[in-house]
Amino acid sequence: MSFKRFDTEDIVVSSDSITGPAWSTGNPTLTSFFSSSIQKNGSSGDFYLSVYQVDPATSSSLADVQFDIAYADIKGSGSVYYNPLVVGKSPSLSNFGQYRSLILEDENANFIFGSGTNTLTADNFFAISVERARYKESLFPETFNLSLSGSDGFGKINLTNDSKDILVNTFLGSTRVLQVVSGSNGNAVGTDGFVAGSGSYGLFFPDIGTILLNPHAISQSIHVDANRTNNSDGLNNQILYDAIRLGGNFQLNSQETISSDFVFARLRNGEFNYSENPSFISGSTGEVIYSNFINQPQVYITTVGMYNDANELLAVSKLSRPLLKDFTKEALIRVKLDF
Repeated sequence: MSFKRFDTEDIVVSSDSITGPAWSTGNPTLTSFFSSSIQKNGSSGDFYLSVYQVDPATSSSLADVQFDIAYADIKGSGSVYYNPLVVGKSPSLSNFGQYRSLILEDENANFIFGSGTNTLTADNFFAISVERARYKESLFPETFNLSLSGSDGFGKINLTNDSKDILVNTFLGSTRVLQVVSGSNGNAVGTDGFVAGSGSYGLFFPDIGTILLNPHAISQSIHVDANRTNNSDGLNNQILYDAIRLGGNFQLNSQETISSDFVFARLRNGEFNYSENPSFISGSTGEVIYSNFINQPQVYITTVGMYNDANELLAVSKLSRPLLKDFTKEALIRVKLDF
């Protein structure tokens, strides 16, 4: 066995971004949406509504959750109070506090839709949480396209984010955020894709798979708004679900960054020409068994092992076929480590 220390120029780090469909259908566009009456009427139904790619009532073995829909209200409106004697304490208030803690990291902070002079401080919103199994590292912003349609036939809006229109990333707390706007494929329609007096259509958080939608802006476009009646089930999860189902188009891709270390093992002509294999070196005397191998050795390289300074084996790379090595040959072996 022979050892050689790697030099600085022998190690190169590379990063590649890999994208793929977010949905379990293998298609980047989801056009069919189903919910479960069992889940909706169960204990979790007051907090969120799960959306599937096939009907779980008829194809339970094939149905996978694609995303969840929730409604949040700072006053607890639109859902039944936990206790009628405690005003405002309801699932919608719990949802509001959960997203505020998750994203804003401050229980006294507020969500703001829009930017510049056209903003709206959110006291309620719809939330879409993409199932964690649907994406790897994050969502791919430029692929986000969502169509919403009103049940009264008022019209349809096509939403995306402003990822291609901004030059610098912005953050809420420590979470990267983009504005949800009218447009497609990361480009806003018109000046900014906002709604006059109501700010943007929502906020897009690619790194945590979450989309918050602004009911006020959506209502002005397709007459779909949240039911904010106190201490009653406003079916707000269902309201957004129906708008998505009628829109019939939810496009989204997942992305991840794969980092690789390329390690170059450089074998000079005078290196790695002998072996400690018992067929080459005598185990009792340490002499070369065959005299013609003394000045003209021939060995076959099959493995590259990488060790630390404590002589601990960290990684092993196997060659696809043995590589002949002697004093007349040099070799350059490239080892790729993905992590």
